Amino acid sequence: MTDVHAAPVTAPTGSTLSQLAERSWERIGRESIQIFEDQRWTHAELGARSRRFATGLREAGLRPGDRVVLCMANCPEVGVAYHGIWWAGGATTPLLFLLSEAEIAHVLRDSEAAFVITTPEFLPKVQAAAHGIATLRGIIVAGAAPGSATTQAPEGAAPGLPAVLDFAQLESGPEAAQVPRRPDDLAGLLYTGGTTGRSKGVTLTHDAMSAAAWAMVHASEQDDELQVALLPLPLSHVYGLTVSVMAVHAATPRTAVLMRWFDPVGWLRLAEEHRAQVGAVVPSMLQLIMAQPVEDYDLSALRRIASGGAPLPAQVAADFKRRVPGVEVYEGYGCSELAGGISAAKPGVVRPGSVGVPMPNVEVRIERADGSLADPGEDGEICARGPMLMTGYWNSPEETAHAIRDGWFHTGDIGHQDADGHLYVVDRIKDLIIRDGFNVYPRDVEEAMLTHPDVALCAVVGRPDPRRGEEVVAFVQLRPGATVGAEDLIAYGRSRLAAVKYPRDVRIVDSIPLTSVGKLDRKALRHTV
Repeated sequence: MTDVHAAPVTAPTGSTLSQLAERSWERIGRESIQIFEDQRWTHAELGARSRRFATGLREAGLRPGDRVVLCMANCPEVGVAYHGIWWAGGATTPLLFLLSEAEIAHVLRDSEAAFVITTPEFLPKVQAAAHGIATLRGIIVAGAAPGSATTQAPEGAAPGLPAVLDFAQLESGPEAAQVPRRPDDLAGLLYTGGTTGRSKGVTLTHDAMSAAAWAMVHASEQDDELQVALLPLPLSHVYGLTVSVMAVHAATPRTAVLMRWFDPVGWLRLAEEHRAQVGAVVPSMLQLIMAQPVEDYDLSALRRIASGGAPLPAQVAADFKRRVPGVEVYEGYGCSELAGGISAAKPGVVRPGSVGVPMPNVEVRIERADGSLADPGEDGEICARGPMLMTGYWNSPEETAHAIRDGWFHTGDIGHQDADGHLYVVDRIKDLIIRDGFNVYPRDVEEAMLTHPDVALCAVVGRPDPRRGEEVVAFVQLRPGATVGAEDLIAYGRSRLAAVKYPRDVRIVDSIPLTSVGKLDRKALRHTV
């Protein structure tokens, strides 16, 4: 039976994130460095900014337990805000800046947010979303817009809108005393992506978020040798939230090179300039990097690339390792409900297609539809539990009861484990295509189509078919200059896949839609078939 988990280990508990951060600032604060657009800050300097920002938040009316939404481009103020909010006794709610006005409004209203922090380029969208939300006491604008020499928050507030406050002004006062909180108090309220419905708030305590970050630090046994990290992923997301907490558990100083937002050429330039050794991406980012002349850049310092957020096509990983020798590309797997971390590959133990083994203190089991345990190698629903598990969905007891059963979180993902406990994610249950009574996993079809040299991206969905039940449809984005046609790609799929799996319908498109976290947006594509 499949019920493999990491051996229990001793992890620090019983401290709030602010208490952990304070120890970290004292331990390695003057040696750890953050680099952003040719500016540098030490971990200790950013900590002092956080404590001053906490003063401004409290003077602006933040009360213990209040939620503060962050909808920001990457900048040092994101981390300053996280730690300042916790220092002042509040809870953080990160939101990707790619979300629509309606999606932001839903989170502001559902979370009963007290403040929202944004950057200048997103202020109009945030103001439109904030209109009429009674709990909001202020919109805080942080950092300068790209190309701007100064930070300038607009003055005043329109009717129906909260006041606009300047982040720099809020952190201009003295450092605040830490507001006492308990380790089991709310520290983060994270909203799911909403690809299968209205997004739900995931409630995470200080202990849960600390446990997840600690597990991620200790899952990478040899990463202490990798001192320079390139960070292109959005910090206003579970990834960035976890990175901010991981820093308080780091045993050695690090240098973090932060990108305002990802672009493949900028990523390559920064990796070369700063001699980056490790980086984290989502698969679509790696594919965009691969479309560039990577051989023109000196990436000789690069040692590890971590991919998460969505399954990484094996062909993409193999191509990257071939073109950038000496780099280990490995996958991890997680979800907001477990503060981002479930499994990760161990250094030097990468198995193609696997997302690694359970992280320290995480248990994983594979369940059949009837709730019984699957055998090794048998597909079923991935379930997990550990000290980083959410306390539940915000104001949604029925959703919580459905997701957490007998202490196990049911992810909605299909996968299996081998006899050694390595986890393989096959697909989302909701994305499964049933053709002629056979299960067709979109990822299998996508991986096969991506081996064609002219295919840059591929996304597969099912469409209703009166005879077959569902038919397999492949949306294909070609590489620049490619001229292959749909019929040729159908023939290629037939040569690579079983008769029940290959797509009879191939649609060549200019671009394939991605979700706000860089995953293939199959939901959007299903609406077009």
